[in-house]
Amino acid sequence: MMNFSRSCLIQAPVTTVWEFHERPDVLNLLTPPWQAVSVVRREGGLGVGAESEFQLFFGPIPLRWLARHTACDLYEEFIDEQVTGPFAYWQHRHQFKAEGDHTRLTDAIAFSLPGGWLSDLMGGWLVQAQLDRLFAYRHQVTQRYCEL
Repeated sequence: MMNFSRSCLIQAPVTTVWEFHERPDVLNLLTPPWQAVSVVRREGGLGVGAESEFQLFFGPIPLRWLARHTACDLYEEFIDEQVTGPFAYWQHRHQFKAEGDHTRLTDAIAFSLPGGWLSDLMGGWLVQAQLDRLFAYRHQVTQRYCEL
């Protein structure tokens, strides 16, 4: 099992940052232009049972990724887990913490690659680097939309 975490401070209250994540178009906004990903559907907002489905491309090969929300504590965190997709295991915890008038947004991901510990050892660093670039972009977008 591998772990990744990235956090940023957003100059906006927790309610603003949370409500940004509730936007129907948020996944399109948070998808970097360099990623070969399209949002197929998003249903249920941030609550338990909500689903997001993506079409990923590894070169010319399409792959479906379905994530389902398994926990939601209003204005504190929500968790999504992979139902089907490229990982052997994927859990993404989105955490929102008030720091004065600001919000500490943290994305914490636990994942495992298909093929077990050897795959994690050989390819985990690449996934970590891709996640770091992805969440740097996502946090910049979130700051742009939420900061007053």
